[in-house]
Amino acid sequence: MKKKKGKKRKLKHKKLVIVESPTKAKMLERFLGRKYKVIASMGHLIDLPKSTMGIDIENDFTPKYIVIRKRGSVMKTLRQAAKQASELWLATDPDREGEAISWHLRGALGEDKEVRRAVFHEITPHAIEEAFKNPHTLDMNKVNAQQARRVLDRLVGYNLSPLLWKKITRGLSAGRVQSVTLRLIVEREREIRAFVPKEYWSIEAELSPKDSKKERFTAGLVRVEENEPDIKTETQAGDLVERLKKASWVVSKVSEGKRRRNPSAPFTTSTLQQESYNKLRYSASRTMRLAQQLYEGVELGKEGAEGLITYMRTDSVRLSLEAEKQIRSFIEREYGSEYLTEKPKRYRSKKRAQEAHEAIRPTDMHQTPEHVKQYLTPDQLKLYRLIWARAIASQMNPAVYSVTTLEMTAEKCLFRAVGSRLVFDGFTKVYDITSKKSDDQEATQTLPHLAVGDHLNLLELIPAQHFTKPPPRFSDASLVKTLEENGIGRPSTYAPIIRTLVDRHYVERRAAALTPTELGETVNDLLVEHFPKILDVEFTARMEEELDAVEEGQVEWHKCVHEFYGPFEKTVEVANEKMGDARLEMKETGEDCPKCGKGLVIRWGRNGKFISCPGFPDCRYARSITTGVKCPKDGCDGELVKRRSKRGAFYGCTNYPTCRQVQRDLEKPDAEEKEETSEA
Repeated sequence: MKKKKGKKRKLKHKKLVIVESPTKAKMLERFLGRKYKVIASMGHLIDLPKSTMGIDIENDFTPKYIVIRKRGSVMKTLRQAAKQASELWLATDPDREGEAISWHLRGALGEDKEVRRAVFHEITPHAIEEAFKNPHTLDMNKVNAQQARRVLDRLVGYNLSPLLWKKITRGLSAGRVQSVTLRLIVEREREIRAFVPKEYWSIEAELSPKDSKKERFTAGLVRVEENEPDIKTETQAGDLVERLKKASWVVSKVSEGKRRRNPSAPFTTSTLQQESYNKLRYSASRTMRLAQQLYEGVELGKEGAEGLITYMRTDSVRLSLEAEKQIRSFIEREYGSEYLTEKPKRYRSKKRAQEAHEAIRPTDMHQTPEHVKQYLTPDQLKLYRLIWARAIASQMNPAVYSVTTLEMTAEKCLFRAVGSRLVFDGFTKVYDITSKKSDDQEATQTLPHLAVGDHLNLLELIPAQHFTKPPPRFSDASLVKTLEENGIGRPSTYAPIIRTLVDRHYVERRAAALTPTELGETVNDLLVEHFPKILDVEFTARMEEELDAVEEGQVEWHKCVHEFYGPFEKTVEVANEKMGDARLEMKETGEDCPKCGKGLVIRWGRNGKFISCPGFPDCRYARSITTGVKCPKDGCDGELVKRRSKRGAFYGCTNYPTCRQVQRDLEKPDAEEKEETSEA
């Protein structure tokens, strides 16, 4: 008997959605439901090759893109999924890099298929629903701006890096923005070295009203015979103190007033990195890693998973009308109408900020830090608390202080005392304005009630010696601020730039400071001497403006690259001929090589100094230089040595693999997990 032919079942083709990370994929798949299959691309899948320039200079700087070797299996999975899918949705991040990833994926997977772009700035059910209801087309201006940046950076890196290999040592790198940043750090260090401190003295007086020695207050010297104090020696200070001891002290001016302290705008990428460093001492890389986790989503128990903050790469301080309304409603309900501004407070973003983006804010104000505390790591909670409080505070009334200023005269000298008292806490009810910097502290001195003409008791005169201080070394916060102020790089590049300089051993972290190494200074000096224009701050800032103009559709990207490359190519030709050898001298250690007996020397490599046999390559003995810090593990007699991995620098024990002690820095064993490394 013949079997009856049954109807063939049609395969149910799911709609394929591509995002960058597995966490984001998991979140979207949960929100979108069974009709969608969400796969992570793991970042860029297609890029310029590593082994060659990858740019056809003669053919209008056409990039030669390839599938990244390590991403081949991911691409294979995506191609198979795309063949079976009825629709292709590209849901990468809403910035230049995200747009470029989507563009590459459309070219690789979108043949004979409807391709849609989903754009969202927060990973919440409502935001995802709206994004898929209202698909976009690819923004080719953003794609072209990313291409221009990638091509420019490749042209600079592939021309300058080989020069450094030839003239210093192999494995070094140079970058269009990276090298300018290094220059800022080196020049600051040299300002500090050249600084000559100058001695000066201050004088404070401890005073009280004539009838009450208990009401003590302190006043500082601000004028000597109508001039600013210029006390340079202990002798001068002592002479003035003796005169003042005999003087009559009289109140010459009393002024009272109110001072308002306004809240700051919600966070941008730059201000978040700065505040996170100042308040939490988190590096720029660490801040961005934590922000990424909060953006991509956190499991909130029975409530399910949800992204807690909006997209963390933004230069806009704008709040959506919906977010603004939610914040204001929260303030009125939780703190009272006296804390709420009469009208919504709108902040102005900097020139060329992407106003389509929002500031960094919580996706739901009701998800207070206390509410989500149990679901976050301590580091995540601290950063979320900062973001949440800053957003709430931005719509609150100013803090108000009552300020009293007393001026008093004695022996043709003017002393001044200031007292400040908080009258209304305003936005400071939710946002702590203090940081680890002492100059953020409010003056809390309470002054007695005095009137002009009142006489005072002199209780004590306090002369103090001081020396002028050099400019401080850059921290993550101050360097990010300087880069932003000078228009160097963009918010998304600050953390990778700093990380790359540390990983290349051009810069070291010493306590909170970024300090150039001998290698970093040597690289900087060569580049500044032979490529002064490329390492010029103003020139780099103008290039960033050109890239912004490309993104806005005002400049064609090939034109931008052409104008840069012509002069640059000539400079490279001259440098190839004239750049001298700058190899760092080898230093003898006084030890013999355990393999061949020759005297060991200290060499420089891409990872900094190391001990090596001078008989290389015949003898390949080499070892790292220890820090001299003993391994903290009980019973271990090893020392810590700086090592590197794909995740960045760390310190390990010389007795590895017997001892597996690992820590991020020398002071705090295992205090923080190692930070991820990004390519700048």
